[in-house]
Amino acid sequence: MEYKNKLTDFAPALTEAEVAAEVARIKELSARNYRKEVYAFALSAVDLTTLTCNDSVESVSAFAKRAVDFYAKYPELENVASICVYPSFVETVGLAVDGTPMRITSVAGGFPASQTFLEVKALEIAMAVENGADEIDIVMNVGHMLSGEYNEAASEVAMLREECTEDVVLKVIIESGALKTPELIRKASLLSMFAGADFVKTSTGKIDVAATPEAAVVMCQAIRDYYEKTGKKIGFKAAGGVRTAEDAALYYTIVEEILGAEWLTPELFRIGASSVANNLISAIEGTTVKYF
Repeated sequence: MEYKNKLTDFAPALTEAEVAAEVARIKELSARNYRKEVYAFALSAVDLTTLTCNDSVESVSAFAKRAVDFYAKYPELENVASICVYPSFVETVGLAVDGTPMRITSVAGGFPASQTFLEVKALEIAMAVENGADEIDIVMNVGHMLSGEYNEAASEVAMLREECTEDVVLKVIIESGALKTPELIRKASLLSMFAGADFVKTSTGKIDVAATPEAAVVMCQAIRDYYEKTGKKIGFKAAGGVRTAEDAALYYTIVEEILGAEWLTPELFRIGASSVANNLISAIEGTTVKYF
């Protein structure tokens, strides 16, 4: 399919100066969301993540059990949205969360670099889904994007979408820190949506530059414009470097300002993080909490 031609239906991205001005505007507004209600919502939107070389069946089981125990420990709070792990641990998490509403997210498709054979990517996704993944996070081929091979980048996403069953949520990571410019970030976001993404996600968290407010603004504007053209709501996920309750409130405010209150639901907004959950609980409770 000629995905590249679809880009001409959309206006170009804002300039870097215009993006910076929009970020400055929203940062001023974000202080209004430094409150417990927002922190509690942000917690419910977290994909609680462990993606390290130290992960093992034992450690991931304990990690997942801790998340499950949260239901009893903090019954007044909504639990995190999902647990995000490597594909080989999907079944491990499934055993731990069985009987709870907890969703299972698996990175897949050659995460984090996406530099392997397409057949390998497809098989990894299919196996993760077969083992019980509710959501799949893949990385768009950044090399294709940087080389201007937009049809190839989007076609690969579309082919990998086919490995997910209809009820599986597909999040496409554009690795905004590698794309750098507003124009490439916008194009990658739109191409992902054309190709069947349910969410566009900022980052893997595995390169130097992860989520930034600037990338979030560009991505949310692309989601807004896509919705205006198609009527289809696509989710936004900020991942990598979201550590404090104030960070979470800033991304909340970006979504609120650009996409509106109807996007402020875990079905359309997520935060991928390993540390922010404790900081959100601490902000809610008014004391330092190290639960996760």
